[in-house]
Amino acid sequence: TLENKNTLKITTKYLVDSKDPDADNKAEAKLMEGLGITKDQIVSSQKVGPTVADDIRNSAWKAILFSIFIIFVYLLARFRKWTFGLGAVVALVHDVLLIMTLFSLFWGYLPFSLEMDQAFVAAVLTVMGYSVTDTVVVFDRIREYLNLHKKGDSKTVINEAINSTLSRTINTSLTVFFVLLAIFIFGGETIKGFSFALLIGIVVGTYSSICIATPIVIDFSGKDKEIKH
Repeated sequence: TLENKNTLKITTKYLVDSKDPDADNKAEAKLMEGLGITKDQIVSSQKVGPTVADDIRNSAWKAILFSIFIIFVYLLARFRKWTFGLGAVVALVHDVLLIMTLFSLFWGYLPFSLEMDQAFVAAVLTVMGYSVTDTVVVFDRIREYLNLHKKGDSKTVINEAINSTLSRTINTSLTVFFVLLAIFIFGGETIKGFSFALLIGIVVGTYSSICIATPIVIDFSGKDKEIKH
């Protein structure tokens, strides 16, 4: 009833500020009473204070930004051109933002938790690793074709390079996708949010390597000879 909900809200708010060492157990008891459930029905629970929550959020952003920077430096050293690093970074930012957007849009509509917690951060970093690996494979094939066809039109050669690696990219992504789908269906409630983020990331990471990273390289390379050298 509305009266019970108001009582529950006031009681739990009081217990948050309480110095009683048994406050956690009292809060849990009140929550179970208000929700009408027993302890056996609770799948998992955790207590996160406001300071801890801010630390988690700040650490997550630092981890993501640091990973993107290191990936840019790695690709710059590997391909000797900053445009390849830029293309990969833009693709990674796209992947992260799209995952966060879909989590926000589906919040409250899907029958499982879409909390942006430590598991979500781990999923995002995992997707970034997969996406950049896929991007490096595509870039390697592009560099190989550009060295083999130095007199050809760069855009045509790049298109042929992408077509040559397209089947490998799709087959690899589908293999990973089906494994994650099995984990999502049979893995239990506690990891559904994690596996859901990975499922989204595999899809967006696959097409961003081809449809975002490569066009960025072409657009920012400018002249035809700048792409080849």
